[in-house]
Amino acid sequence: MTDFLDLDTLNDEERSALRRLILTLADSKRLMGIRYSDWLLGAPSIEAGIAASSMCQDEWGHARLLYTMLRGLGIDLVEIEHGRAASEYASVGALDEPLPDWAALVAAMTLVDGAISVALRAFSNGSFEPARSRVPKMLAEEEYHVSLAAAWYRRLAESSEEARGLLRDATMGMLPSVLGWLGADDAPARAMVAAGVTEPGESLAQDFRDRHRELVGALGIDIDDVAVAEGWDEARARAPGSPDDEAIERARGDRNRALFVE
Repeated sequence: MTDFLDLDTLNDEERSALRRLILTLADSKRLMGIRYSDWLLGAPSIEAGIAASSMCQDEWGHARLLYTMLRGLGIDLVEIEHGRAASEYASVGALDEPLPDWAALVAAMTLVDGAISVALRAFSNGSFEPARSRVPKMLAEEEYHVSLAAAWYRRLAESSEEARGLLRDATMGMLPSVLGWLGADDAPARAMVAAGVTEPGESLAQDFRDRHRELVGALGIDIDDVAVAEGWDEARARAPGSPDDEAIERARGDRNRALFVE
């Protein structure tokens, strides 16, 4: 049984590293929800649209639970959820832009949502008590996402040349960013490993490869040969860049600010 982390014993660098870890997970969940919501009406069937709606709600609920973990670090949750600019978001870079077609959403559902779950699984097994008590339920709910994503991915991979090509392009566009995000080995990441909060980036990236090797292999992609994206913003634990402003306006709830209730 891992001993729980005592927040009072953390130095400034360790507290900053824990804040960064929670934010990159929470922001990625929130942006994943935005990208699901983009397809509520444009999905290829009514059933697929309903599924996208359900997954969107899951992601936003998970994001909210993760944001609340910042309270123990003395962070203003209202500012975090509703006051930050796009340039301050720590979400994985593969979600920065709207997904142009259903194949791209299926790729994100499989790869990006899958990568977030890999990171959450390690977080749930670590020394941070809120993660140990709350994240397992998130992962249980994610099982539906995993099964649906795999079914759609296989379906498109075995479909027309056009669908297969779109899925392959989306997969190759996302994998370098996802692998770079999971495999981070900078000073804050190492501090969280040393504190027992999570696992080394190399282990996370390998876990992800092992879980997705067969799926992407159906498109002729060798996941072990995919190069990691270059460039890293250490402050936000992600690649340089930021989500599009329209997505962040929705994530902040700008249009409903007058109705905001905490």
